[in-house]
Amino acid sequence: LSRRLGEVRLRLQSVIRDKPLVIDRVLTSLLACGSVLLEDVPGVGKTSLAKALSASVDCAWKRVQFTPDLLPTDLVGVSIYQRSTESFRFEPGPIFANIVLADEINRASPKTQSALLEAMEERQVTVDAVSRPLAPPFIVIATQNPVDQEGTYRLPESQLDRFLLRISIGYPGRTAEMQMLDDHGAATTIQSLSPVVSAEEIRGMIDAVRSVYIAGALKSYLVDLSEASRRHPGIELGLSPRATLQLAAATRAHAAARGRNYATPDDVKAVGLSTLSHRIMVRSDRGAHLTPDDAVREVLDAVAVPVAR
Repeated sequence: LSRRLGEVRLRLQSVIRDKPLVIDRVLTSLLACGSVLLEDVPGVGKTSLAKALSASVDCAWKRVQFTPDLLPTDLVGVSIYQRSTESFRFEPGPIFANIVLADEINRASPKTQSALLEAMEERQVTVDAVSRPLAPPFIVIATQNPVDQEGTYRLPESQLDRFLLRISIGYPGRTAEMQMLDDHGAATTIQSLSPVVSAEEIRGMIDAVRSVYIAGALKSYLVDLSEASRRHPGIELGLSPRATLQLAAATRAHAAARGRNYATPDDVKAVGLSTLSHRIMVRSDRGAHLTPDDAVREVLDAVAVPVAR
């Protein structure tokens, strides 16, 4: 697993330079079969990172450019009447792929955004009262511009909670940006990428991650973190049970990516901020202007870490 994952990592590093932590988090999401939200200002490589991952995996992938006039049927598909047979034929939309790139997801209306809810949670799509399963692995890689920009809608909490990780890329360092100029931009590099793992291998990796051992004391630690967020005076909406399950999945994936079949508190700490900060709502009346990231850090610092005996 570590060797095959290393080959994917090298391809991502050829596109997104000087961002090893960002690449590590995206691969964690892939191993956990969880969706990822790339949130940052335009032009820092969000779409390039998603396209590079899609090009490195030999599976079906689709890109959807979210716009204000995008309809739910443009995403999930539509039933078309066939005059010759006097029946309806379902034409699947781009959601029926292994990797779906939802570009600038918060530029579409909330109605269209909600079309992803069932797919991301239950791995199926219901159209005309018929539920159609999505072939595994199924991952949504969504990019989002800051909500204070023109033409953006805020993602509802129910949808944010379905993303395993939220990642901010940030600006590259000077050396990395100089290298980008030498490479004539990332687009040329992406076009030269070839798949190094198949969908079947990814499914095998996902199954291996699910077998990573989490000790009872570590499970108790995960629940303690969720309960602490619900009691925190600066947090209005604490972590849901889904958040606890997602944190456990990300913890397992982080451990597996490092060649271990067991998880540790360090794995929880490593993925805690990216997994939890978008799932809580801080109180607006708190004078210190607590941010979700700060609140999660306070929770992680406040809860005692289990130690081996």
